[in-house]
Amino acid sequence: MRVIRPVLTARRGRNARRAPSAVFTVAAVTAVLALTATACGPSEDKADAKPSSSAAPTSDGKITIPDDLKDRLKEHGIDLDQWKNGEWKNWDKDKWLREAQDFVNPIIEGLWDPDRMRDADKAPEQPVDNDISGDAGVTDPTPVPVRASHVRTPFHDSAAESGKLFFDGPEGSMVCSATVVKDPANPGRSNMVWTAGHCVHAGKNGGWYRNIAFVPSYNNSGLSLAELRNAPKEKVAPYGVWWGQWAQTSDQWIAEGGPTGGQGAPYDFAVLRVAPEKGATGKSLEETVGSALPVDFNAPAVPEIGSMTATGFPAAPPYDGQQLLQCKDKPGRLSLTKEDPTMYRVGCSMTGGASGGGWVATGQDGKPALVSNTSIGPVTAGWLAGPRFGKEAKGVYDAVSKKYAGQ
Repeated sequence: MRVIRPVLTARRGRNARRAPSAVFTVAAVTAVLALTATACGPSEDKADAKPSSSAAPTSDGKITIPDDLKDRLKEHGIDLDQWKNGEWKNWDKDKWLREAQDFVNPIIEGLWDPDRMRDADKAPEQPVDNDISGDAGVTDPTPVPVRASHVRTPFHDSAAESGKLFFDGPEGSMVCSATVVKDPANPGRSNMVWTAGHCVHAGKNGGWYRNIAFVPSYNNSGLSLAELRNAPKEKVAPYGVWWGQWAQTSDQWIAEGGPTGGQGAPYDFAVLRVAPEKGATGKSLEETVGSALPVDFNAPAVPEIGSMTATGFPAAPPYDGQQLLQCKDKPGRLSLTKEDPTMYRVGCSMTGGASGGGWVATGQDGKPALVSNTSIGPVTAGWLAGPRFGKEAKGVYDAVSKKYAGQ
């Protein structure tokens, strides 16, 4: 097994690939498949009720950084101008913010250009065993591998909620997958995105990733890697680049999450609040892409679910991270320890980079709903596992929604 971990590039050429899964505070990341543990999200009473100001456009359309964000950066010895000029690459222990409340992610306009997005696809690092359950709880037989199929193009027509997550970590640029979800506090106007915890925070041995940005309907036309080398930005990011204003993951992931072995995986989820790179457009992310999925925190037990569909941008071979793929399968159960919640597991050939991608099933109302996200998978790439959303996941979701209520 390996953790679905962030994909790293740092402009190292086409052989560079994704890094291990992690959940970080400073910036969002895209992860490759690898077995990892996930952390539970903080409860609502830990959430800061007062939302932080976000980058806002001036009359000439330029981005300005509000004073409160500058002050939060200064509290950690970070000068905004120096940060934008490359200080964000400083991953010294004292500079790598770790605590839940320390997430900062200033917009650096133009950082995620087409070349940098295309090249963010580093390979997974440390594989783990295919059988990791150890009979610690209720675990069903290993599922038969399901070959991932390409989502027909344009992707937006059939998977408008899906997109690709980009971020930076100590080893370079990385990628994950993510999903636009409903915001209870802003009906019809959501700016919330769901992904894996290890795509935003490194877990127990690290902090928040940096320069986290979401690109809905990435490469919507399904261009090949060669075609993308000369493609304009509107082909690569047809609905723009949306930066993480705020990220929240579970306390369990921050405390226990690791790159391999499944540590923290049952709590490997995160929610982002995003804003457009170019500043306010008058439209929310949900309005821009035309869709957002509800999240089901009471999904039926495995025996009652006919099938689940996992979606993502796998980047480890035989895939290159540029195409949106899906696997549909009847889920089974995977138990890592008796103490932790049982995870969902499906047969799927997707690899690293698919981490954080949404799992969709028919809800109790007969409509599609997000019920999990890709967290871990084996080095053989025959299956994927994702957390079953419970009170911890709902706590993270509600906290982010309430933080920006009415905005």
